[in-house]
Amino acid sequence: MYPIFLRMEKRPALVVGGGQVAARKIEALLAAGAEVYVIAPEVCPEVATLASQGKVSLEQRAFRRNDCDGAFLVIAATGDGAVNRAVRDEAERLGLLVNSVDDPANCNFYVPAQVRVGDLRIAVSTQGKAPMLSGLVRAWLERVVPRQLADLVEDTETLRLQLKESEPDSAKRNAALRAFLERELPARGLLK
Repeated sequence: MYPIFLRMEKRPALVVGGGQVAARKIEALLAAGAEVYVIAPEVCPEVATLASQGKVSLEQRAFRRNDCDGAFLVIAATGDGAVNRAVRDEAERLGLLVNSVDDPANCNFYVPAQVRVGDLRIAVSTQGKAPMLSGLVRAWLERVVPRQLADLVEDTETLRLQLKESEPDSAKRNAALRAFLERELPARGLLK
């Protein structure tokens, strides 16, 4: 697997399915700034609310061929293997990224469990083999990763931008950033 973080802002994402699992995926896509389109014959109250608030576009019907046209990323969250396969086949025909929730055979990417500390993201994956284990490791990391790292991310970005303006030599910029982090991590009690 090739781990990446995708910029989803203003990119079209199709979610096929309207239950609780789909609602969680929709919320994550909205938080990333995606333009979310939902196709499902029935939807849970959370998805209905998002549609009524204009946060997602919703078509209450079964998935059809060509529904993936125009999408950047596709999520199949139907709980029906045959529908998930049809979604995957259509998405792959178009060369799209497709994830079928809890159905690794119908994915060309997996969504990792994530720890969020400010802008710091730590992704955990078992490559689709044990998603529950990924979730448990994520929960453990959430308990042990210091919250102060969020401030350090911001301070490091500030210094990095200042150095880009003032120091043309990339090796010297990197050395200054490394020295800053090696000093700040223990000073803030983040390394023992």
